[in-house]
Amino acid sequence: MDVVIVGAGPTGLALGIDLARRGVQALLVERERGLFPGSRGKGIQPRTQEVFDDLGVLDAVRAAGGPYPARLIWKDGEPVGERPMFEEIPADEGTPYTDPLMVAQWRTQEVLYARLVELGGRVAFGREVTGLEQDADGVSVRFADGTAVRAGYVVAADGGRSAIRRALGVGMTGEPVDPASFLVADVTVTGLDRDHWHTFPAAGDAGLALCPLAGTDDFQLQGRLPEGTRAELSLAGGRELVAAYTHLDPGRVTGVRWISDFRPRTGLAERFRVGRVFLAGDAAHVHSPAGGQGLNTSVQDAYNLGWKLGAVLQGGAHEALLDTFEEERRANAADMLGLSTAVHRGEVRRGRATVQLGLGYRGSSLSVDTRTAPAGIRAGDRAPDGRVDGVRLFDAFRGPHWTLLGASLPRIRSLPSAPESYGPGVFLVRPDGYVGWAGETTGGLREYAERAGAFAGA
Repeated sequence: MDVVIVGAGPTGLALGIDLARRGVQALLVERERGLFPGSRGKGIQPRTQEVFDDLGVLDAVRAAGGPYPARLIWKDGEPVGERPMFEEIPADEGTPYTDPLMVAQWRTQEVLYARLVELGGRVAFGREVTGLEQDADGVSVRFADGTAVRAGYVVAADGGRSAIRRALGVGMTGEPVDPASFLVADVTVTGLDRDHWHTFPAAGDAGLALCPLAGTDDFQLQGRLPEGTRAELSLAGGRELVAAYTHLDPGRVTGVRWISDFRPRTGLAERFRVGRVFLAGDAAHVHSPAGGQGLNTSVQDAYNLGWKLGAVLQGGAHEALLDTFEEERRANAADMLGLSTAVHRGEVRRGRATVQLGLGYRGSSLSVDTRTAPAGIRAGDRAPDGRVDGVRLFDAFRGPHWTLLGASLPRIRSLPSAPESYGPGVFLVRPDGYVGWAGETTGGLREYAERAGAFAGA
């Protein structure tokens, strides 16, 4: 076995898809008997839509959800104002997706799981990991049923309470974001339209919101409770909150699909790699749900790690390439933690800051720009969409390969130029849609491509 992925949430499933399309033998193991049943991470940011486009699931994800409705504010049983949820960002040729999608997490996971199976991957449900040991050649993973499996690498995508992280002895630093308790549930409600995200503010920053979950018949109930109080995690508890904060009769809440409570906090693992074991998703970073950064940052962890594992395991890249996962993703996660906390506290508006299109890796050791005065896109930047000789770049990028713009190199897919928006130069685009190398000429390009594993599997 090449890779064992622990956890079949969005992180593990996205990584499983990426490895499967590269021909890497990977096994996903999940402690629960099935996929997560709730809506928890429902926002799919534009950058993640680009990732899903590449992984071949964007159309299915779009069909499973829909756009965010405007927020409708209620007071004393009457609507008193309507506000858009997000700052409007116009689309252009380089950024075709600018609006967040609302997709219940359970539906996103169903789409990802179906794609994984289509590619020949699988998930072993009901397999709880109880420990692991690693040596110079691989990792042995033990399960609660007494069995074990041996793999070259292990990826912990097993959530904020990661058993793998604890087994490795990796600490997590963070802080409370809000002193209040929150409740979130997927409920069926009558008596409210599905065209608005209904919010019911109360004294002392407490309040309730009922958001129609696109692509389902449910609403997501979100409650911020007065400090020092908690709600019962049941249908009765949901009805009690609706009675306390809204004008609706509590009997309008007719069912609960899933319910949970939490106190918003941040957490950042001290390390994202220990030998042959990697931490990704919530196992590596825990966010406030405000601003929709957690699931998206997690999927992009998987997208960053997948091509690097593929390059190493298929023999074309040095094992040191895997060190760049922690180098790139830990810094990114730290930035996203600060952003999600600022959104939670009302310091940053949802919009350009939260769509994740401006994220990049300019400071990474994998980002090399040999131009003397680079203009436009630089090494480490996201590679925008566009057209070259009638070919759409995102179509050219789609797949597990590297793409060269403005020159040709044997064994690498090439286009004769880059769009004007890129500026002058030659650009080598990584499999995860970031510019790895840029130069005025091809001098040094082959050496970089060999070091970064661009020829692996070609």
